[in-house]
Amino acid sequence: MEKPEISTPIKPIGIPKLPQEASNYKMAKSLYITRKTIANNLADSVYILIGVLAAGFGLKSFLLPNQLLDGGATGISLLLVKITGVSLSLIIVLVNLPFIFMAYKQMGRAFTVRALMAILGLALCLNFINYPILTDDKLLVAVFGGFFLGAGIGLAIRGGAVL
Repeated sequence: MEKPEISTPIKPIGIPKLPQEASNYKMAKSLYITRKTIANNLADSVYILIGVLAAGFGLKSFLLPNQLLDGGATGISLLLVKITGVSLSLIIVLVNLPFIFMAYKQMGRAFTVRALMAILGLALCLNFINYPILTDDKLLVAVFGGFFLGAGIGLAIRGGAVL
């Protein structure tokens, strides 16, 4: 009796597999994810923009004309403006720079870019938009100034940034 020979199939070496055409499902899923990402980024940008405008309105219409200070980095900026006389928009950016660097290390690049854009947007808003001075009543200034500034900060946070 003869032993049967065992043959192994020969695999060609160095010939790559040809990519298979993407199925309709995969293409539709990719298109859906792209559209969803664009829609989310657009919505976040709108939240940040409205937040910046509301915070600028609270500062320039209520707090700044009536010599009321805020807390946090904005309050420190307001105090530095009183001491140095330098523009508020420049001081706000400079005071927030250390926080931007810490945000990059802790939160990542996307959050840092959004936060930087929001802070720069607030600085530009304070520098170029002329809001009307609505009242000089201290109680109304405190309530409405705090409301608009807080709403602006909240909307910016909803959009994935900080002020």
